Amino acid sequence: MARRRQLYEGKAKILFEGPEPGTLVQYFKDDATAGNGAKSGVITGKGVLNNRISEHLMLRLQEIGIPTHFIRRINMREQLVKEVEIIPLEVVVRNIAAGSIAKRFGIEEGTRLPRSIVEFYYKNDELNDPMVSEDHIIAFGWACPHDLEDMTSMAMRVNDFLCGLFSGIGIQLVDFKLEFGRLWEGDDMRIVLADEISPDNCRLWDNQTNEKLDKDRFRRDLGNVREAYQEVARRLGILPEAGNGGDMKGPETMQ
Repeated sequence: MARRRQLYEGKAKILFEGPEPGTLVQYFKDDATAGNGAKSGVITGKGVLNNRISEHLMLRLQEIGIPTHFIRRINMREQLVKEVEIIPLEVVVRNIAAGSIAKRFGIEEGTRLPRSIVEFYYKNDELNDPMVSEDHIIAFGWACPHDLEDMTSMAMRVNDFLCGLFSGIGIQLVDFKLEFGRLWEGDDMRIVLADEISPDNCRLWDNQTNEKLDKDRFRRDLGNVREAYQEVARRLGILPEAGNGGDMKGPETMQ
């Protein structure tokens, strides 16, 4: 890691210059944050689990024709991805009321929504990632109407596929956040799915008990965060090599 040039460090990942032009190495950290950094800690082995889970889901999505930035997993904590121009928007798909939508509209958490809802948020920590409309997005030049159409269409396809995949292993996909990027190939540009898909940015509840198997366990001080992520990986059939050993070890979990 020390020999590579670091390009960016976020809350949960570090991006390094890739081995070939147009590629990046995405490193998954054990750091956990909530409330745009208001709460922080370390969840031992979280990065390993998220790397494997995101790899699995990105590959499954590629199989149904969703274009992504993912190329291949390099090791327990790193994956090779295509370099993209990230669109400064978080695309959130909601199937069941939880988190902010429950608070905003006074809906009891756990209520199934009449239909899946797509929301857009402007990626800016200093502004607390405000919710924005399509008019805001187009007016401020963050994306054009065609980009928005592509992102919305892909988000709904991802939702349909993941709902079925998780339902098959006894998990409800409550909601999730996606990020997209512009992939330039010569003069041609296309929108692709970027970032990651993991319990860090999905709400996942057990079908029978509604037990939370995602980052809400950290946000709400429910404990057993790593165990919840491990359960998701176990049900997907992708627990890391060497079980709980290998690179799972790291700093002890702290609040």
